[in-house]
Amino acid sequence: MINREWHLLSRPVGRPKPEDFALVETEAPTPGEGQVLVRNAYLSVDPYMRGRMSAAKSYAEPYRLGVAMLGGAVGEVIASNADGIAVGDHVLHHLGWREYAAVDAARAVKVDPEAAPLSAYLGVLGMTGLTAYTGLLRTASFKEGDAVFVSGAAGAVGSQVGQLARLKGASRVIGSAGTDEKVRLLVEEYGFDAAFNYRNGPVAEQLRTAAPDGIDVYFDNVGGEHLEAAIGALNLRGRIAICGMISVYNNTEPAPGPRNLARLIQTRGRIEGFLVGDHYDLQPQFVREVGPWVAAGRLKYRETVVQGIENNLEAFLGVLRGDNTGKMIVKL
Repeated sequence: MINREWHLLSRPVGRPKPEDFALVETEAPTPGEGQVLVRNAYLSVDPYMRGRMSAAKSYAEPYRLGVAMLGGAVGEVIASNADGIAVGDHVLHHLGWREYAAVDAARAVKVDPEAAPLSAYLGVLGMTGLTAYTGLLRTASFKEGDAVFVSGAAGAVGSQVGQLARLKGASRVIGSAGTDEKVRLLVEEYGFDAAFNYRNGPVAEQLRTAAPDGIDVYFDNVGGEHLEAAIGALNLRGRIAICGMISVYNNTEPAPGPRNLARLIQTRGRIEGFLVGDHYDLQPQFVREVGPWVAAGRLKYRETVVQGIENNLEAFLGVLRGDNTGKMIVKL
């Protein structure tokens, strides 16, 4: 069988360009001892992948040049050399950006396509959902009555943060997004109390209008101007959870830091970065609590689905541009 997979050819400088990548045809792998062969059905593209395209030291190993890139994927097992996973099972794994993958069974998680659509295990019930849950509840120490501000609020993580805060008893939930259509989605479908288009004016001014009594929690997916505005709006003992800073991922020079960090002294505020990989101990609790909300329609989600492995790169570039509403998924 022919297997198509995406390779990184050169490390991007600034915004990634198509010539930095190649879609390569190879022979589908044969599973070794303790492995399963998976025909991928859905692939995930996420902002963190931009960091792995750089050779700079970070929390995740850089992508190697000239070999298939990595990412979340879910698919059907079509051959098995492992106990506990049979042909016909569906599994979640991290050998994405390709059509077929030989996966170590120990690193594959069986999922039930009857309980939820397969694509949901890459988003609302997968890593992005757990990111929202752990960042809000553990890192930001959310408590009932908090006013919560979320940037990138129409994205896969941000949209869940806002809804989780609402379901957990937030006094007010505010979101920012990059289009008026996304702003309407936040308020009309996801139940945010207020939302604004950050392209329509200074973030600090729009946040002041949306949250006149300030905020207790800021969940940051964007960085830059948003982070500075949130520090300015922070209430006494407010908390900021840094999940991502997509506004600076393509910068070739270090971005200037917030100019108002001294305000943290006045507010006794706290800023903390986090990685979902440090919090997988919360996954059983996350599934028990959030799964029923999703099944009952109390926690809503959107997916932007791009068809075909040949469009995997364009889907990723679209995430960096903010083209997606909710989770960006590639369907094979």
